[in-house]
Amino acid sequence: MTETAVETISAEIPAPTAADLAIGIDIGGTGMKGGIVDTRTGNLVSDRFRIPTPQPATPENCAKVVREIVDELQSRELAPAPDSAVGIDFPAVVKNGKTLSAANVDESWIGADLEGIMSAALNGRPVHALNDADAAGLAEALYGQGRDKAGLIAVITLGTGIGSALIMNGQLIPNTELGHLEIDGVDAESKASARARERDEISWKKYGKRLRRYFTHVEILFTPDLFIIGGGVSKNPEKFLPYFEEDVRTPIVMAQLRNNAGIVGAAVWAAGHTQ
Repeated sequence: MTETAVETISAEIPAPTAADLAIGIDIGGTGMKGGIVDTRTGNLVSDRFRIPTPQPATPENCAKVVREIVDELQSRELAPAPDSAVGIDFPAVVKNGKTLSAANVDESWIGADLEGIMSAALNGRPVHALNDADAAGLAEALYGQGRDKAGLIAVITLGTGIGSALIMNGQLIPNTELGHLEIDGVDAESKASARARERDEISWKKYGKRLRRYFTHVEILFTPDLFIIGGGVSKNPEKFLPYFEEDVRTPIVMAQLRNNAGIVGAAVWAAGHTQ
């Protein structure tokens, strides 16, 4: 893109106001990171801020880190209103603000009031929470490969497990957990996750066959209009995609947003709850 083109695009989009901005925080097993997102574009307006996940990762300890992250982001010159909602994604099934499971965090999170705990740590500031795969998928559907595309989008993240998100015409269908579909008598992610390929030391061709079994099964169940594949392996689709894409009728593309997707999705989730 030429410098002139960049200037033209910048001129078309006015500088964001506080009302256009939202804070998103991504809580993971090893790190907690946050950023300020322009919800019109899905872009971070400044550097993200990361703190290692405390050990043990109990609700109390995580809440302290969330407070540190929000305090840092809110102190920046370009920041949302101090009473605006904060979005948080979390590695668990999240329903009505509560965590019903816990992955790579302390088991004391099971049944915890995630939104209430974090809101209290932020002196009553509104908090809206969702599953981490849902956050990444929502961001990708709205601002990445799914942008301006109608219908049902299935975002499948191949990593330690298999994360999933279903978005229908821009609306998230939360907590799908399609990595736990039973296929051939086993949990799908035990065979088709990126970690499963490394654990079993199989070739990319054999891994592609496992993915064919998985994606054709998901396609039969949901008939999506688009598959978006995320996770580290999505950087090198040529290694696995040729072994199954012809057997899947649904178009398949690789995710664009990568590392910031959780932050962006959490931020737009919070902003959407306050509109």
